[in-house]
Amino acid sequence: MSATRKHTISVLVNNQPGVLQRVSGLFGRRGFNIDSITVGASEEQGLSRMIVETSGDEKTLEQVSKQLYKLIDVIKVVDLSSNPMVARELALIKVNADPGIRPEILGVVETFRAAVVDIAPTTIIVQVVGDTDKIDAMVELLKPYGIRELSRTGVTAMTRGMKG
Repeated sequence: MSATRKHTISVLVNNQPGVLQRVSGLFGRRGFNIDSITVGASEEQGLSRMIVETSGDEKTLEQVSKQLYKLIDVIKVVDLSSNPMVARELALIKVNADPGIRPEILGVVETFRAAVVDIAPTTIIVQVVGDTDKIDAMVELLKPYGIRELSRTGVTAMTRGMKG
């Protein structure tokens, strides 16, 4: 039995209503939990790219891949995590920030090469871009100040270099 590991899968699909539901439903039926899913335009007009982050063993992933190809609107399926890849996520974090505490928070923001995108009388909104570990670390460091709201995009990714 093969070990469970994290997979990042690229699914190129026709931009049609219901495709996201059919793709995510297939993962659920196969017992794969979707950790994150992002969908957006691809380099080809009329096609969208879904980046799905999930965990499972190799055999089940292979089955999911075969099943995805049976869906009429699926054009191409690639396990990005089987090659060197670039993966990024964006998070917006609204933090309690009374004026006296702001310099401390701005120190954290600077360390993570993040950006303040809104300042209100008692809160600030921080934008951070990076891999999932970087986002998680930033969230942990801002928790003591009081996170009022958190919104994450989910992972988007592509293989490095000429492949893909």
